[in-house]
Amino acid sequence: MKRFLSSVISSLVLAATLVACGSNVKLQDVPVEDRSASSSQADADAAAAASRGVAPVQIGASDASVAGPANTAKIVYFDFDSYVVKPEFQSVIEAHARYLTANKARKMAIEGHTDEIGGREYNLALGQKRAEAVRRALGLLGVTDSQVEAVSFGKEKPAVPGLDEASMAKNRRAEINYR
Repeated sequence: MKRFLSSVISSLVLAATLVACGSNVKLQDVPVEDRSASSSQADADAAAAASRGVAPVQIGASDASVAGPANTAKIVYFDFDSYVVKPEFQSVIEAHARYLTANKARKMAIEGHTDEIGGREYNLALGQKRAEAVRRALGLLGVTDSQVEAVSFGKEKPAVPGLDEASMAKNRRAEINYR
């Protein structure tokens, strides 16, 4: 009897829970937004912005003011599990240091990256050490700390997808981006 009563109460609680979780919204009555006219709306917005004297933002457009030094690489590669700047990248760092010391208003971000090997936290720390190693090398050449920001993406933004050695070697890097 006690078992029967328990099962009836459980069934009632389950039924009440299902009723409480139900939705009263009928799918046929849900308003649907017509997005086919969005391109004409975007054109109208751009025309209205132009009439007010507001220039539209060009995403991904090349801007010479963010370029940095001409004909200079912006990537420093590292060995596996290392954050030591290799001698072959010293000329890259010197070129960026010359540019930044000549243009004190310019700023850059150094993004440290790693390959897929290792845990997320370890790779974030290794990417930060790589970015900091490049920042310190720039600092030794006269670049102020206020001009450089070092950040790490760990293994989150690989340059080349893949688990072969060539792909992973391309992902062990620090990227220099001007702002």
